[in-house]
Amino acid sequence: MFAVNKYAGQAMNKNIDRISGRVWKFGDNIDTDVIIPGKYLRTTDMSVFAAHAMEGIDPQFPQKVQKGDIIVAGKNFGCGSSREQAPLALKHAGIACVVAESFARIFFRNAINVGLPIIEIKIQCSQGDVIEIDLGEGLVRNKGRSYQGTKLPDFLREILADGGLVEHRKKKVFQ
Repeated sequence: MFAVNKYAGQAMNKNIDRISGRVWKFGDNIDTDVIIPGKYLRTTDMSVFAAHAMEGIDPQFPQKVQKGDIIVAGKNFGCGSSREQAPLALKHAGIACVVAESFARIFFRNAINVGLPIIEIKIQCSQGDVIEIDLGEGLVRNKGRSYQGTKLPDFLREILADGGLVEHRKKKVFQ
């Protein structure tokens, strides 16, 4: 089994290709308003975002989620407004990766930009399962079954490994 991504929620500079964690299962069309409700957008305090992540769909989620957990969802995850706070809320709540059948385009890019690993793939799993993700191969494993998804290009995995786009650019400028 892969090691849990201990670096979720902070700058990485580590290999993020292999992640394992406990599943939180959600359905289709999870919009940014339920990921982080609009009333919390007036702050830049990441602990506030983390304390209210997914509150719009499960008010107890912030108290139950643990560092290294993984969200598995259906189609169109992150639809709605283009708020960058949505992937930030998940990252700072401790989510190690979001696995979804498909992502809203702006959420996909915002997640990469803030350093939240994501993978597009449809898998069979249940709430609480422990799944293994190999971003480098685009694979997810659960209970002896492997699912092939979309492999992230190397340049996106490099941005994720650096902790997001800002840290990635700083690294390139100061090399």
